[in-house]
Amino acid sequence: MAVASPRAWVMATRPQTLPAAVAPVVVGCGVALALGVFAPAIASAALGGAVLIQVGTNLANDYYDARQGADTPDREGFTRVTAAGLIAPAAVRRAMAVCFALATLVGVVLVYVGGWPIVVIGLASIAAGIGYTGGPYPLGYHGLGDVFVFVFFGLVAVAGTVYVQAVAPLAGSMPILPPPGTVPMIAVIAGVPVGALATAVLVINNIRDRREDAATGKRTLAVRLGRRFAVAEFVGLVGGAYLVVLAVALWPPVSLWVALPVLSLPWAIRLIGTVRAGTDGAVLNPALEAMGRLLAAFSVLLAVGLAVGGG
Repeated sequence: MAVASPRAWVMATRPQTLPAAVAPVVVGCGVALALGVFAPAIASAALGGAVLIQVGTNLANDYYDARQGADTPDREGFTRVTAAGLIAPAAVRRAMAVCFALATLVGVVLVYVGGWPIVVIGLASIAAGIGYTGGPYPLGYHGLGDVFVFVFFGLVAVAGTVYVQAVAPLAGSMPILPPPGTVPMIAVIAGVPVGALATAVLVINNIRDRREDAATGKRTLAVRLGRRFAVAEFVGLVGGAYLVVLAVALWPPVSLWVALPVLSLPWAIRLIGTVRAGTDGAVLNPALEAMGRLLAAFSVLLAVGLAVGGG
């Protein structure tokens, strides 16, 4: 029986992926500040729920990938604790359940504030987190992982963070649909570059694992359409994120402050060069971590720009 060490549990949570959970909440808070609806306690609950769902999803991926044979000894990515025998599969499965249960408890608070839209978002996020690699039709095994990440870690997470803060004065009313004005267009648009960069993190992962995934039947877009397509997708996602903030900065309701993330563009250009040239884990594992840091920096800059000039 595997005996789990604290270090193994940290590895299981995959801390390098956590910027994908934190970034949309940070940007959503920037939008909320611009709109004058920022609510620290509610934002903190949204952040806690997002991190718990991310960790639960990571544990689910670790467990289900090992169970379906997608993680092999030839894996070039970060160590998967279930496949490596560092933590017993049952323990990983229980930890996954605990994370999603805690996320549900946090969700009860957010449901009291936001009503039925939060019920839908919460249940859909947990279902997608499990269904990414588990269930009868794993999203990640059928080339749908990119769409899942863009939607849930971009559009839904940013707009949802703004919504629960904007609707706070109506807490307890349990609206069926978002009341007018609680999901402004800027909240949706701000989710686009965040979702694009979060998806870019996944694309690096899929480029690195393309050969192993092809051998084990995991049909990511990098497997289905090839490395050249995946690299082009990565370039498009990263470049598109910067084009969006530049376009929004020229939108009359906001100001050039929203273009603040462009300060991180040199970092992004270096990463594009690395991903275009890299073919194995020795290059792409550091690039994956660097992409997470870029996502964090971009999101903080965007949040500041929105807070200062988004209104």
